[in-house]
Amino acid sequence: MQEQVLKGNMAVSTKANTKIAVAPGDGIGPEIMDATLRVLRAVAPELIFEMVETGEQVYLRGEKSGLDARVWDVLQETGVMLKGPITTPQGGGYKSVNVTLRKTLGLFSNVRPVRSYAPFVPTHYPNMDVVIVRENEEDLYAGIEHQQTTDVVQCLKLITRPGCERIIRYAFEYARLYGRKDVCCMTKDNIMKQTDGLFHQVFDEIAQEYPDIRSRHMIIDIGAALLAQRPETFDLVVTPNLYGDIISDIVAQVAGSVGLAGSANIGLLAAIFEAIHGSAPDIAGKNLANPSGLMQAAVLMLTHMGKASAAANLSNALLVTLEDGIHTADIFKEGFSSQLVGTREFADAVIARIGKQPRHFPSVSFPESKPIQIPEYTRKSLPRQLMGVDMFICWEGNDPEKLGKILEAQAGPGWKLKMITNRGVKVYPEGNPATFCTDHWRCRYVGLDAHTENQENPVYAPVLQQDIIGLMDRLYQTGFEVIKTENLYEIAGRRAFSLGQGE
Repeated sequence: MQEQVLKGNMAVSTKANTKIAVAPGDGIGPEIMDATLRVLRAVAPELIFEMVETGEQVYLRGEKSGLDARVWDVLQETGVMLKGPITTPQGGGYKSVNVTLRKTLGLFSNVRPVRSYAPFVPTHYPNMDVVIVRENEEDLYAGIEHQQTTDVVQCLKLITRPGCERIIRYAFEYARLYGRKDVCCMTKDNIMKQTDGLFHQVFDEIAQEYPDIRSRHMIIDIGAALLAQRPETFDLVVTPNLYGDIISDIVAQVAGSVGLAGSANIGLLAAIFEAIHGSAPDIAGKNLANPSGLMQAAVLMLTHMGKASAAANLSNALLVTLEDGIHTADIFKEGFSSQLVGTREFADAVIARIGKQPRHFPSVSFPESKPIQIPEYTRKSLPRQLMGVDMFICWEGNDPEKLGKILEAQAGPGWKLKMITNRGVKVYPEGNPATFCTDHWRCRYVGLDAHTENQENPVYAPVLQQDIIGLMDRLYQTGFEVIKTENLYEIAGRRAFSLGQGE
């Protein structure tokens, strides 16, 4: 039975059953999963576990997705998965299971709450309690890469407005639901003005709809530094994909251990919960691994499923266990810990403390709620004008002046070669002879008004797609290899491309 909850025009699935998909994973995965499932049976005995296979053994028997065929059917039925860490074999073109699941299922939001457990787990930041909300599908993690010349490879950074709107609205809704008072956006839009600039712009737009929550923006480099130095000054941080991946590990480590943090991957029709650490094959099968991260992921799963009471019971039992100094090897420390235990024994200790309330830490409770709902994206139709093109060519020469003169001669009527850059640095006209150049050249051509092209201050004008094809053909006939093109647009009367040096 599946209930459809509507907000706007977008359906959000909330599964009425209690069945969850369980993927033990690789390395330490089966051990920590067994420990976590035993605890789940104690706090939520109504749960039904549907085991599925993912990871290294699936890869090695020839399935390059790393996912058994049953995974998709089970996920369609349950909408929820608890997943252990995965080992991706090196070589052979294998894709990450995590990336495959996130993108196939549209799991756009990655949520990682991290808090301090001081003084029971040593940390320099006893008051930190921060949530990292990370866009989970786009950015450089789109994984679109090419080697374009002998010297140069590229990775495309894709940021979309619907992607920005979904993750930023989710961050504010999460903050409102869980009582977070401050949402900080981190980007690098002082450099990447179009991609990160869009993320920042959408953040500012959506923040106006949440006047009860403080909103602010930081450049990611200083933001990451402050998260490492003063994490207690942050409440909730929302970022594009790559930055969020990095800073969520930073805050987990400064809290005491990456082994203590769980992670939620949330989509409109499915959700996957996991620890943030890897498969640690070096300690697999030795009863050494800390299952706390996967147990924290189980807490997130229970709240997502609307089982707030069970989530609170599990969370409080974990806190009492840590307070009692019952620690696995990764966090055990003389003077802080009372008993060194293995994976199985740690689970036993948590189960024995279900129903107890922590003494040092505040008792945990969660709101009874359904999954956060996001309105459907509505695309606006905006007028576009094609104003020019960046032609990227492979040329093994090293004289930008010579190249510029040849390319100017091939421009033809209605075109002007405005500049040539190499690795983003202008080398023509008036380049610096000290600039190091590779075999990858960006040649920016812009359209000219035919009546002004011979004047000292010509007027730029729109061009047509066929004009670009004609220009490309002239370059080809002259012996140049065009390896890619990027159209230069004005959208709704605004420049929709980054300026080059000196423009």
